[in-house]
Amino acid sequence: MTPETTGLAGIGLLVILFLLRMPVAFSMTVVGFLGFAYLNGMESALLLLPQDFFDTFSSYPLSVIPTFILMGSFAFASGISKRLYSASYTWVGHLRGGLTIATVLACSGFAAICGSTAATAATMGKIALPEMRKYKYDPSFATGTVASAGTLGILIPPSTVFIVYGILTEESIGKLFLSGLLPGAILTLLFIATVYGLCLRNPELGPAGPATTWREKLVAFSGIIEAIILFALAVGGLFLGWFSPTQAGGIGAFGALVIGLFRQGFNFRVTLEATRDGLRTACMVLFIIAGATVFGHFMAISNIPFELADWVGTLPIPTIAIMGVIIFIYFVGGFFMDSMALIVVTVPIFFPIVRTLGFDPIWFGVIIVLIAEMGVITPPVGVNVFVIKGIAPDIPLHHIFRGILPFLGALIVMAVLLMIFPQIATYLPSLM
Repeated sequence: MTPETTGLAGIGLLVILFLLRMPVAFSMTVVGFLGFAYLNGMESALLLLPQDFFDTFSSYPLSVIPTFILMGSFAFASGISKRLYSASYTWVGHLRGGLTIATVLACSGFAAICGSTAATAATMGKIALPEMRKYKYDPSFATGTVASAGTLGILIPPSTVFIVYGILTEESIGKLFLSGLLPGAILTLLFIATVYGLCLRNPELGPAGPATTWREKLVAFSGIIEAIILFALAVGGLFLGWFSPTQAGGIGAFGALVIGLFRQGFNFRVTLEATRDGLRTACMVLFIIAGATVFGHFMAISNIPFELADWVGTLPIPTIAIMGVIIFIYFVGGFFMDSMALIVVTVPIFFPIVRTLGFDPIWFGVIIVLIAEMGVITPPVGVNVFVIKGIAPDIPLHHIFRGILPFLGALIVMAVLLMIFPQIATYLPSLM
């Protein structure tokens, strides 16, 4: 077979392994290794594999990933997520769909100290879904909201996907974090508008909860102070240039640990479990990056990236239409690949084209992260949907997928707004 045919066969095999639920990191490693061995010889492949893994796990820039993930783990263990949800519910629970609006607000708050979409969905799902069951919310509506709102975890800083994109493209991680603030806030409002509109049309989806007094609302506000302090300490220090990204994550993790120590029930066992969970998640991300590196080397010698880049770059259409083609490729790719894997594999292919066409690399980072958000709630991969399915096993999978459809529309509206008004993503970084 020609290198190009071998590359296409490798992509086909990769998709099959994904559909068979083989772990993403292992799938890319196996396909990348076998493809490289076929095209360049087994000896070269045996040298490539350990080298790629060693380079990934010994990379100092990648050390920022474990520190921010650990911050999110400690924040969850210290109960910050529960207090965020409780405060949000006290303020908006009396509205139609109030519990789901509270879930969206709590997800956006937890995303600001977590950085992971699956972790945000899992955390809020465990807290919010039992409450929604109690108030007889529509199961499809409830699970769809949690799965969709969890996607805010990779747009609102600190985001592990932004970190990886910044490392791959050598763009400022601080500027990338800033670029996600306004889009994240607007998307949160779009999700809330979606919830309110659905409940206005069909009140049975989300019945209103009990009203609360202004005194109760003011008391509940204290539940978000810890999250604000933690965000200001870690991300604010990074924006102001006080810390490097790795230092910011480490300081944030320490801050979350200190907050937990002042809370009842945060003992040595809880600390150990939170550390273990953070370590497990960080290892998963690093293994995905290492596997994608191996697969990327296979793609490089198959010539597919260069052929694709030449084809996209020479299309006889306006540059904005070429960007539309690239975005569509990311949208379709999200059906079959995890968002992290998709970005790691494809950014080296498309980023040079984007720079050549004159698009802002910070804006492009926000766009592809937003499109990757769609991938975590669309079949067949839909990581967040499977996370919620694990929390609510009695709800059929197709009901959860049906529940995310209105929120997918909100994500598309956000993408269109970014295409028309790129300043939404670039204004705050320009001030840094």
